[in-house]
Amino acid sequence: MDALGALLFFAVVGTLFALAVGPDPALLRAIGPGVVWVAALLALLISLHRLFLPELEDGVLEQLLLSPRSLLGLVWAKVAAHWLVTCLPLLLVAPLLGLQFELSAPSIAILLASLLLGTPTLSLLGALGAALTLGLRGNALLALIMLPLCVPVLVFGSGAVSAGQQGMSAGPHLSILAAWLLLAALLCPWAVASALRLALE
Repeated sequence: MDALGALLFFAVVGTLFALAVGPDPALLRAIGPGVVWVAALLALLISLHRLFLPELEDGVLEQLLLSPRSLLGLVWAKVAAHWLVTCLPLLLVAPLLGLQFELSAPSIAILLASLLLGTPTLSLLGALGAALTLGLRGNALLALIMLPLCVPVLVFGSGAVSAGQQGMSAGPHLSILAAWLLLAALLCPWAVASALRLALE
């Protein structure tokens, strides 16, 4: 249900922005990449607060903490499942939103490439935020933790599309997104595992 809610939120927010701005193609193309990226981030926030909560309520986290097995396996499994269930449907809907914002086929291709590189980073950062706020009520703290960390991904993700629209190469922006993904994949799982241990103590 969280994944379906995130997908509907993503589609509705993108559509409402396109309707609210009006039929000016130049304006739609200018704001389109940023709107799609912000909508994707906010859609991910909807599904993050329960990322580790079922395991906490069922006692699975306590058992893993007492067992010789590492929590890293659980972290990677949850992040991969979150991306497949929540982020992958967003990538499938993103071209439709791109068409609403009058994006050309090359711009939509760049948008998909940036989302493909950026959304796993958002899932990893979201897992860290979910672990740090595990057991707390409300999503405000999770949003406050996540949003500053996600600013570079949003800037370079939307910047890649804007560069392509202006006839420049999107390669540097996509390379930075790939570097952020590698850095997040290297550091976030260990940080998430440590945060889960602290939450259980």
